[in-house]
Amino acid sequence: MKPKVLWVDTTLRDGEQTAGVVFAPEEKVIIAKLLDMIGIDQIEAGIPAMGEEEEKSIRAIVKAGLKASIMAWNRAVIDDIEKSLKCGVDAVAISIAVSDLHIQHKLRTTREKVIEQMVEATIFAKKHGVYVSVNAEDASRADQDFLIEFGKAAKEAGADRLRFCDTVGILDPFSTYEKIKKLREAVDLEIEMHTHNDFGMATANAIAGIIAGATHVGVTVNGLGERAGNAALEEVAMALKYVLGWEINLKTELFKEISEYVAKASGRILPPWKAIVGENIFAHESGIHVDGALKHPETYEVFNPSEVGLERKIFIGKHSGTAAIISTLGKYDIRISREEAQELLKRVRETAVSIKRSLTEREFLYLYYNWNQKKVGREVI
Repeated sequence: MKPKVLWVDTTLRDGEQTAGVVFAPEEKVIIAKLLDMIGIDQIEAGIPAMGEEEEKSIRAIVKAGLKASIMAWNRAVIDDIEKSLKCGVDAVAISIAVSDLHIQHKLRTTREKVIEQMVEATIFAKKHGVYVSVNAEDASRADQDFLIEFGKAAKEAGADRLRFCDTVGILDPFSTYEKIKKLREAVDLEIEMHTHNDFGMATANAIAGIIAGATHVGVTVNGLGERAGNAALEEVAMALKYVLGWEINLKTELFKEISEYVAKASGRILPPWKAIVGENIFAHESGIHVDGALKHPETYEVFNPSEVGLERKIFIGKHSGTAAIISTLGKYDIRISREEAQELLKRVRETAVSIKRSLTEREFLYLYYNWNQKKVGREVI
């Protein structure tokens, strides 16, 4: 059993930064409570510097009496941190860019000034007794030697961890592993992976970083986040558990519930094909797959659907086989022979092709009763 990773969920901060997404204050509290029930170690609740409404939401989460640490996000600015402290959070994220691209074109400053600003903010926060995560924005495009210098300065200033941000999602798992391994060896500071999904590798990059020695992983529910999103909580968790055999200590049976709630609150559809929590993950139509899954679920299911709050579904359609026909009718105590199932299957396939989709269960039952009545000379109207 591998050591457990610590979970940092930023659905309420980076997730809400998705273009067009706004959570109501009540929704923020509900999401925070669900994350706490799941077992998230630290919840990044928002950005106090955004204004009074954001501060109220964060205070409400702080007052909810959750087990999780509550973190607020800040620029490396004393005024930002003061606003976070007034919200009562026990942790702050202090973020500043570390790539030359950002330093020169966004911040219009120097490497030296970046470190100076970060150190000043970190020392101020630590004097007030809060946990500090120093966020190295655009770390994936930073000069590695400067990033190491930045990390060492953060540790000396009292930071508790360094957040490695693949801000525009340009890494691959192999380069991620090398960067994090080198950083971990050079800087005696805990590291959090914060990955984006611009090239579809956020989950893989997060896991690669964990293998390389990162102790924390930043995630969002459903992978919500700017542009193509962040590493998805449910994907990273189940991949660690079943692909790598790591301990995760999360109540994964709540994944479907929180995924659906966040999808609704964010106005984003939860696609049926979404990894881990999509309806199609445990849906089977292909005859060979259905036959295998009915005989032994592990033939086509890596874990039990109930582990993430889902149920197995057998679809009746063009690609179905007799096993699906017999099994579905069996739910209604209807018994037919394999030969009869084969005959009925022809009707199913013809209907599925004509309507260009699988049949609903009600449509299939109607088809069965109509087919059965025809056998005795009567058609269901």
